[in-house]
Amino acid sequence: MAAPRPQYGRTFGIFVILLAALAVWTWFPNTDHSPHLGLDLRGGTQVTLTPKPGSGTITDSQLQQAVDIIRQRVNGLGVAEADVTTQGSGANAAIVVSVPGVSEQGIAETLKQTAKLEFRPVLQEDVTGAVTDTKTAVADQGWQQATTAAALANAYKGIDCSKSANRQGGFVSKDNEYLVTCSRDGSLKYLLEPAFIQGTNVTNATAGIPQSGTAWQVDLTFDSAGAKKLSDASTQMYVKATPQNQFAIVLDGTVFSSPYFKEPILGGSAQITGSFTQQEATDLANVLKYGALPVTLDIAEITSLSPTLGNDQLNAGMLAGAIGLVIVLLYVLLYYRGLGLVAVASLATAAALLYMLVVVLGRQLGFTLTLAGVTGAIVAIGITADSFIVYFERIRDEIRDGRSLRAAVDAGWVRARRTILAADFVTGLAAAVLYFISVGSVRGFAFTLGLTTMIDIMVAFMFTRPLVGELAKSKFFSSGNKLSGVNPQSLGVVSAEGIGA
Repeated sequence: MAAPRPQYGRTFGIFVILLAALAVWTWFPNTDHSPHLGLDLRGGTQVTLTPKPGSGTITDSQLQQAVDIIRQRVNGLGVAEADVTTQGSGANAAIVVSVPGVSEQGIAETLKQTAKLEFRPVLQEDVTGAVTDTKTAVADQGWQQATTAAALANAYKGIDCSKSANRQGGFVSKDNEYLVTCSRDGSLKYLLEPAFIQGTNVTNATAGIPQSGTAWQVDLTFDSAGAKKLSDASTQMYVKATPQNQFAIVLDGTVFSSPYFKEPILGGSAQITGSFTQQEATDLANVLKYGALPVTLDIAEITSLSPTLGNDQLNAGMLAGAIGLVIVLLYVLLYYRGLGLVAVASLATAAALLYMLVVVLGRQLGFTLTLAGVTGAIVAIGITADSFIVYFERIRDEIRDGRSLRAAVDAGWVRARRTILAADFVTGLAAAVLYFISVGSVRGFAFTLGLTTMIDIMVAFMFTRPLVGELAKSKFFSSGNKLSGVNPQSLGVVSAEGIGA
């Protein structure tokens, strides 16, 4: 009993549905239908950061650690193609960050944060401008050093939270000392006790909206030591009166939030709330997730970069790609004739898939297309064309061996698919290794190369193969027309008998 023939129509129909769904995702209801271009193609922002005066001795290892953390923070926003480099060394060093398509001030503030996170019990909390007996409050907590208590009282009384310098933070406080500071919006001033949890106890930070709420927040998860400290502190504090039942979440010396304990927290998790926007919550989560900078940085310069040079290079690259594509198309049409039209249709489909995926990935994940990525796409033209050539040659070999066209299409695919999968696996593996061991624009090349490799497999299996199978049933191809590309006489077969079904 003969084996059933493959269901070409079903496979092709599934592919068309997937293609249509991706097209809808790309064009509707969004109005942005263009790929996100990288720094070299559309310009962007270059931020120069320098160590804050008085930071002490700065080693090369600290600078490299800062570079790694900043690169992680930027990449945490997506495949952003950021370029992070250092200039100079020691206290005279500078870290230069080039990022495409972001808010100048927004990226600068995110990058410079030292991200020293502390949880501190609230001893005193007042609306800005209020005067209270802070000296007595400090003494009640066991501080017997009158001069220190007096100094704190004077500092608390005199702090002016209307001044932006007192709201921005940016200084590194000592964990075991009391702290006088302001909320980030300047509406409240605080006297805080020594910290009971450090940022190093945070194992993860994510931004999101709780199911029962509408405001963005940052969810924190603590390690075992942090969970134990949080449990002990909450057990002691939740029974106290306001504000002693509150704890301040302090980032770089500024209070981001001061929630109170309703009950002991035993699960090792907490939330930072405070009327965040989505961007503010995401930026804060990235800063906390990727760690604290080993040095305090100041913004030395913010520069907008022009894409003029990149546009010239892009035009040259696109011209080179177009010439290469035309040569490939002319070759397959002249050599494979009718089958060459299948190759043309497959290349056009692969190009449409790549464009839509680049647009969707840019919108959803922040993927940016750079000159290196364009290079990866141009290289993929040859890889995709190679898959067609392997399959077409297998079909022609089967016809030379005396098989009918429909039998040659099936047998040739069985032999060709192993070669196609092996070649694409090697290319995909090389792209993956290059992506994970490289940085900057090289990752863009690797990502695009890997993406086009997956597209090649999808098009070969779900478009080219079913299309050839259906065309083999047509009279033009099954009769062995000289323009079909599978004419037996042209392939060296003496007789065309049996070339049909």
